Amino acid sequence: MITVGFFVSPGFQMLDLAGPAGAFEAASGNGGPSYRIHLLSAEAGGVSNSLDMETATASLDDAVLDTLLVIGGRIDLSISATTLSRLVEASARCRRVASVCTGAFTLAAAGLLDGRRATTHWRYAARLQREYPSIKVEADRIFCRDGNVWTSAGITAGIDLALALMEEDHGFDVAKGVAQHLVVYHRRHGGQSQFAASLDLAPKNDRIAAALGYARDHIADALSVERMADAVGMSLRQFSRTFRAQTGATPARVVERIRADLARGRLEATADSVERIAESVGFGDAENMRKAFIRVYGQPPQSIRRAIRS
Repeated sequence: MITVGFFVSPGFQMLDLAGPAGAFEAASGNGGPSYRIHLLSAEAGGVSNSLDMETATASLDDAVLDTLLVIGGRIDLSISATTLSRLVEASARCRRVASVCTGAFTLAAAGLLDGRRATTHWRYAARLQREYPSIKVEADRIFCRDGNVWTSAGITAGIDLALALMEEDHGFDVAKGVAQHLVVYHRRHGGQSQFAASLDLAPKNDRIAAALGYARDHIADALSVERMADAVGMSLRQFSRTFRAQTGATPARVVERIRADLARGRLEATADSVERIAESVGFGDAENMRKAFIRVYGQPPQSIRRAIRS
């Protein structure tokens, strides 16, 4: 029986808790290894979550834990120095400590990430690095381990984290079985920047949305701004102005990002050469693709492929 404590603060993200807690619950079914789950807060009692629903918790001070997970939520929430000190004391009694999503900010404020590698939701990674420069923030990781301290990326990445913790506890087959039960990837390929890169490519303007669809359908072709504007019946000037207003970037940069997303998917899912992938998505050659990957993901295609294989 492994005891896992989830530490929550007011306004915590409900899925940050429910995702990994549900994974540990699934592991305990059908005669599998058992996890006992405790919901904890600074003081015993009800804590309101992101849905404004109250969740009953026990006191952190009374918990005897193997693993402590700090749940994310509002990063503008001021956590008292006393509570942070109690988190440090609790973590010292545990075999390992972890955070889900923006829970990394709480671990950082407590000093538990000093000098360590860590990750958090891609949207807040730069802020975590800026506010806590002693941390080596790895913004593209789904989860990150440094010694006995684990951190995960945004929201659903808490499930990935829970599966990795289970694999450490009970092996590959148990974690894979839980993933199959939950109908999720056992080991999700790629980093979270793949979600960041595509998030804002959902324009409200129907013509710009159609232009993006046209680009995806003809991604292997030379996609000039003139061709995209003509495809949706707009003048070049109107198209360029509206496109930037709707996406926050130029057509050339957005097409590059679409190509990079498609290329990354093929890097992860196929054994095709970088040269062949580059040609298939319109980069033309491997060097153009390498430059684009560094701009979009901060690393070349070969590094991403090596990380997936490892």
